Amino acid sequence: MKIKFNARKYNLTEDVKARFQKKLAKLDRFFYKDAEATVTLYEEKVGERVEITVYGQGVILRAEETDKDAACALDKALDVLIRQIRKNRTRLEKKKQIQPAATPDEALYEEETEFKISKVKKFVLTSMSVEEAILQMNLLSHEFYLFKNAETGVINLVYKRKNNGYGLIEPVE
Repeated sequence: MKIKFNARKYNLTEDVKARFQKKLAKLDRFFYKDAEATVTLYEEKVGERVEITVYGQGVILRAEETDKDAACALDKALDVLIRQIRKNRTRLEKKKQIQPAATPDEALYEEETEFKISKVKKFVLTSMSVEEAILQMNLLSHEFYLFKNAETGVINLVYKRKNNGYGLIEPVE
């Protein structure tokens, strides 16, 4: 697996890179050799944040964890990624995007064979600005809101981020 490092407000040394490469080698058993991982390290007020994004033959897995130490945050993020892989293993194997199961201990994790849709909701998309969409989302106490952007005429999605900010998803053709 190819690993790219990004450091934002973080002193990235060769020791840290070597430790991260050794830990991320655990993911090699799940992916073929052409997989790529991007590791982004941040230093924050409460500790250090590690974001790992793995790209492998059409599959994108992402984990983000914060801890007092980058190594601890890395361990937590790896656990999240491995849990995602194991939960969706059969679906990913059918698409031939990860390697078949290699170790027997993976049977301990439950696999999700079907997605259960518990509710279907239909609503009319109204044209509005991004600010109006954020206001509407907050009024409804939702985590996200789908709307038609009045400026572009394209369907967009606004959402609340963990750091109390907002995000906007715009499709690209």
